Amino acid sequence: MELVVPNRWYRKGRQMTQRVYLDYNAAAFLRPEARAAMTAAMDVVGNPSSVHAEGRAAKGLLERARVQVATAFGADGADVVFTSGATEAAALACAGRDLQGAAVEHDAVRVWIHEELAVDGTGLVSVVEPALTALQVANSETGVIQTLPDGLAVTDATQAFGKLPMAFNWSGAQMAVISAHKLGGPKGIGALVMKRGTDLAAQIKGGGQEMGYRSGTENIIGIAGFGAAAEAAARDLANGVWTRIEKLRDILESALAAEAKETILIAKDVPRLPNTSCFATPRWKGETQAMQMDLAGFAISAGSACSSGKLHASAVLTAIGYDAVTASSAVRVSLGPDTTEDDVLRFAKAWLEKEKRFRARAAWKQEG
Repeated sequence: MELVVPNRWYRKGRQMTQRVYLDYNAAAFLRPEARAAMTAAMDVVGNPSSVHAEGRAAKGLLERARVQVATAFGADGADVVFTSGATEAAALACAGRDLQGAAVEHDAVRVWIHEELAVDGTGLVSVVEPALTALQVANSETGVIQTLPDGLAVTDATQAFGKLPMAFNWSGAQMAVISAHKLGGPKGIGALVMKRGTDLAAQIKGGGQEMGYRSGTENIIGIAGFGAAAEAAARDLANGVWTRIEKLRDILESALAAEAKETILIAKDVPRLPNTSCFATPRWKGETQAMQMDLAGFAISAGSACSSGKLHASAVLTAIGYDAVTASSAVRVSLGPDTTEDDVLRFAKAWLEKEKRFRARAAWKQEG
């Protein structure tokens, strides 16, 4: 099995091929700061629940990372409960609650929704009772940014954390779900951030770790990486990295719009994540596009990574109002700090070549 390293040259048969990674909403590169923190944590032998010096050293790493994540997320004075990822954090936040939400929510939140809210044609959700509602900050497929009402029960900030200037303390939400691997931390670690005093029942019981909300020995290595990645991501955001990325996204969309006249740029006229472009070419299956571009050396997605392999129309696009044919013809390109203008232009050229072939075949079949 060949090791494929994104944005690097590698050997494919007798040829050298360069991969370009354009699926940052699924997972970002591990940041060097996170790698260094994790490597150092590997040598810390103590259990953070132990009272001896080795245990206190581990506890110190744990609490330092908790402060790093809280600070980066603007959650000073809130509780940060580390979990195995955003899915577990969503379960911890949502279980046992009679929540309202929309079909555009991530599956990890949608499974807990008992009453569905309306979504308009741009992907914006109409919230009636914030205290009973789960509402994402930004959608992973379309990038659409929601306006969070004050007093919101739960918000999924997984895609927004590190990409948008936001703070939990002024979000108006009671609880927020976040994850490490979307902003350059390791996979398998996330957190639930909540206002102190929130009524919450533990889902994993035992030794009482994480303030009694999530028992089990903490994943010190992953947590250390999460803390370092969050700190670095906040620094990138402050330094304008995502403003540069937004310009690259606009370059990409301008290139596609100039030649692919049948292609629909989803939610292009509403606020979106600076790195996310979702577009549909009716009758050209999203999975087919993703596979063709993969063979051409580009990693993109036909939807949320957590839904990959499910050959059906995007629930998000269907909720917005697109028909099943169009909703199953969408792909998502998501850029990151390592993306260059050359990457974007090379992708646009390669995708447009495939799009022309698709239209030519479709025209030939129609004539025949």
